[in-house]
Amino acid sequence: MTHWYIAALLLLSTPVASWAMPRHSPVPGGIAVIELGTAGDTRPDAFFNDLPQPVIRHRDKWVVLVGLPLDAGAGTYTLRIRSAAGERSLPLTVREKQYPTQHLRIADDRMVTPPPELESRIVAEQQRIAEWKRHYSIEREPDTRFELPATGPRSARFGVKRVLNGEPRSPHGGLDVAVGVGAPLRAPAAGTVLAVADLYFAGKTVVIDHGRGVLTLYAHLSRIDVAEGQSLARGEAFGASGVSGRITGPHLHWVVMVGGASVDPELLLPPR
Repeated sequence: MTHWYIAALLLLSTPVASWAMPRHSPVPGGIAVIELGTAGDTRPDAFFNDLPQPVIRHRDKWVVLVGLPLDAGAGTYTLRIRSAAGERSLPLTVREKQYPTQHLRIADDRMVTPPPELESRIVAEQQRIAEWKRHYSIEREPDTRFELPATGPRSARFGVKRVLNGEPRSPHGGLDVAVGVGAPLRAPAAGTVLAVADLYFAGKTVVIDHGRGVLTLYAHLSRIDVAEGQSLARGEAFGASGVSGRITGPHLHWVVMVGGASVDPELLLPPR
């Protein structure tokens, strides 16, 4: 039996969640993948910007996935590690990255500059989204090998600087998948439905908790087929794409959150 065949058998016999990792990309909007040492019985805790970061077991090592916010500037930051041996600090260097600019025209100007009477609703919804991003649960070990949740070409990429009707807006915090109204949406990995909502900008929205600070959000849906607290298996359908909320045409807006930061979803997808 040849060596390559034996290696292939070993690879196929390894549980996917134990070795599939996001790509290391220490840039704004990226994920820093850092080994913390041999995996013992007690999982260490890791904190970046005082927020807990996912620590998972990978090939007999503890590995932390650090979600880097889009507004993080290039430079050296501190990652705080707490374990049975005590507390220590690790330097984390973030490299510079420039994202392209995209100009869009939205016919409904209320979606660009909402009327004053909607301000309180929008502020409350932004607070809800911030709370979802910071959600951290320990009941599930996240499988960080994601699959694209909709079948279609990837259109607007993560991090693009948005100019709407000539006015600068927040960068694109997700990945858009070009699909028509009613296209089925499927969980990219196992998880639990954290939230179901109808938001002013995002429209009909679902948030899935994949465990330990790894979450995904799906916006502009036409239909939601799940309830909060419902468990989802990898590939299980939970709704359909649509045109709800602020949108220029039918598509899925997919957000991946790691350790409180929106990160590039393509880092968790298989390389193309």
